[in-house]
Amino acid sequence: MEPLKSIVTTIAFLSVIGTVYAQNNGEITGSVKDAQTLENIASATVALTDQHTKVIIKGTQTNLNGSFVLDKLPVGTFTLQLSFVGYDRIVKENVVIDSPNDVLSLGDIQMNASKEKVLNEVTITAKKPTIQNKDGKKVFSVNQSLVSQGGTAADLLQNVPTLQIDVNGNVSLRGSTGVKVLIDGKPSLIAGGDVTQILQAIPAGSIESVEVIANPSAKYDAEGQGIINIVLKKNSKVGFNGSVALAGGTRSNYNGSAALSYQTNKINLYGNYSLRDGDTYSNGFQYLTFLKPTDAIVFSNETFPSTTRNKVQNLKIGIDYSVAPKSILSVSGSLNLRNTHRDELLDIDNLDASGLPVQYSTRNNTTHNNGNSYELDLDYSQHFKKPKEELTFNFTYSHGTSRNLQVYQTIYSPRVDNLKTGIANSEPDPLESDIWNNGNNYNIQADYILPTGKTGQIAAGYRSQISLGNNNQYAYDLSGTNANPIYSFTNLFSSNKQVHAVYLNYYNQIGNFRYELGLRGEDSHLNATFQGYDTNNSLYSTLIKVPDKGLYPSIFLTQKLNNDQQLQLSYTNRVTRPTPRELNPSTDFSDPTNYETGNPHLIPESINSLELGYNKNWQNISFTSSIYYNRLNNVIKHIESDPVNGVITTTAQNLKHSTTTGLELIGHFDLIKAWDFTANANVFERRNDAAPEYGIAANSGLSWNANITNNILLVKKLSVQIRADYRAADFVIQDRNRAAFGMDAGAKYDFAGNNASLSFNSIDIFNSRKWAFLRSSDGLLLDFERRTVGSRATLTFTYRFGKSTGVHKQPKKKEENPDRRIDDAS
Repeated sequence: MEPLKSIVTTIAFLSVIGTVYAQNNGEITGSVKDAQTLENIASATVALTDQHTKVIIKGTQTNLNGSFVLDKLPVGTFTLQLSFVGYDRIVKENVVIDSPNDVLSLGDIQMNASKEKVLNEVTITAKKPTIQNKDGKKVFSVNQSLVSQGGTAADLLQNVPTLQIDVNGNVSLRGSTGVKVLIDGKPSLIAGGDVTQILQAIPAGSIESVEVIANPSAKYDAEGQGIINIVLKKNSKVGFNGSVALAGGTRSNYNGSAALSYQTNKINLYGNYSLRDGDTYSNGFQYLTFLKPTDAIVFSNETFPSTTRNKVQNLKIGIDYSVAPKSILSVSGSLNLRNTHRDELLDIDNLDASGLPVQYSTRNNTTHNNGNSYELDLDYSQHFKKPKEELTFNFTYSHGTSRNLQVYQTIYSPRVDNLKTGIANSEPDPLESDIWNNGNNYNIQADYILPTGKTGQIAAGYRSQISLGNNNQYAYDLSGTNANPIYSFTNLFSSNKQVHAVYLNYYNQIGNFRYELGLRGEDSHLNATFQGYDTNNSLYSTLIKVPDKGLYPSIFLTQKLNNDQQLQLSYTNRVTRPTPRELNPSTDFSDPTNYETGNPHLIPESINSLELGYNKNWQNISFTSSIYYNRLNNVIKHIESDPVNGVITTTAQNLKHSTTTGLELIGHFDLIKAWDFTANANVFERRNDAAPEYGIAANSGLSWNANITNNILLVKKLSVQIRADYRAADFVIQDRNRAAFGMDAGAKYDFAGNNASLSFNSIDIFNSRKWAFLRSSDGLLLDFERRTVGSRATLTFTYRFGKSTGVHKQPKKKEENPDRRIDDAS
């Protein structure tokens, strides 16, 4: 733990000797209007530069009401420039911020329409910062990711520092998989809320940024060990604009997308569609050693190659309407359609203690899965005369259905001299599992922000989330002339999960010291009914209840230091509640040697997190570091039982405690004009309490992971991106996870006018990414490995059209700082 001690010492030293500068908290507000009609001008570019050095300090665009806010400004004298296609440029000199907390209102600024019919102003799109630290969250700009072009959200998240994605699509943050994934701030009902399928259903090209909140404050939902919010792209260009993208890749992977938008001063209409169709190949093994065998079988070796064909379609349309100068009403709807076909071959060798064959079997698993979901959103925002005072409201309804039909055909061979010749094979033993899912989600949310004094702010809100679901499994034996029900695997499960929450946050600062205190109260309950059949094939019902009420405080203390440095100490209390699937006693029997079932007796995990962060910015380098500590009580972990007739059963159980202590480092480097890179490293130690009732001893282990993404501009129009990641071996209760390495590369060429581009990427170049672990207990050793590969190489062509695309050149002017269009509003 020497690295942790060193960083603690360094941060403490800096906090003591740092000469404190004033907080940069100045603010400039205004509203841009047409000089003749007095209509609001939306999406006008606002740029603030230092009047002496000509360095760009801040930039933004006006919203649908024509308003803009430039905040967190230092003391100084600036030049404000406003520009918009079809209007004369406005330049305001000697814009002065006198004090660190000065708020300057420029009122209404009127722009005159240009007399020229041909517009040839310079338009430069500045690239957003790769990493931004905003209000306790890290915002990663991923819209320029080349290695994930033509891929999915899962491919793109692989490029985000601090996140890891295994080959099954499971997301982890700082080594923890208990994170909550949101889409535009809300949970998704795609594939019944299955995160792995949600990430496979969202095209990477539709994502604008990813927000990572490792230690969320009280204004966020209390559930999860962290939050990952995927922010989808939304039109911000005036007039009629659109884009089309077509991609083709190896292993018969094809996808395409189209987007159209139209924006005026009053409305913003947008719509987009995407289609993804391709194969995914998977292979691996599962080697079981029964330490307390109940029959002649001591070893069970299984391989499971598979091919999956996925077809996913997404459609979204929406409108933003400016009801009044400070009021915006938004309505949107989205549709997701999915169809999957999977063929899997399971080869299983059952051996005795001497390694001699006892039984050999092959199972063909054929899966047909189809589903659809739609979502309707209503949003309203109201700004007031007082700067930063705001009221927002959201209502969301989503509905989803799916059917998963699996047919298993197993052929058994007894112990013979030549085991795999087919001698003495049994007749196929066909089984069928038919699972029907449907669900409805409701989200009602209201948030209010009220500035108090010069620097204070009160935020309060209410949120209700209601999830209603049904999961019905029907099992049949197809060996006869008729389909005969298998009552032991047939069941009905319905659930009603509700979370009602209120929160209050207070924010203020004293000089260069900022503090935020929050408290969230949540009343949660999950009521479910399980209907199954007993040994007499009689139907019975079991009620399942998981009530959970709690208060969840959060504290954030921030100290600004000299030379653009910052320290932040934070504490939060959170919860992880068992999912309906973890509670559902239904049995998944797709693997004949390893059944999986839920546990209706689970209780929620409680999470206490403490974090100390240090940030430092230089001219071309940004550095972020965090020391963190998490303690989990009532840890939910999937445990394997001792074998019964050669079959083990995996069930979620509550264990005692687990603690994680770690150090996270993130750096972004713009060393030369043609090359920048982002690097991330995370070192952590995990300690797990013993669980003797499951044969688990107390254990601990040190692990780490790292990644680096390089962006290289080879020539003016040709850019290259290379990414590499490494995950060291890790110890999680029963599991010793093995190390994994991967490398991706991509390139993009922009054609003249920037209206079209051609991209090429290659994923997992060395075919080295895998999910592998050794799980151990008193009664079992499980050695597992799986590799999953989709398209290894993809070629993508993108064409953009409309009023706002392209870069229009004009003769050089004498001005040192020409007009710039700056997309980053931070």
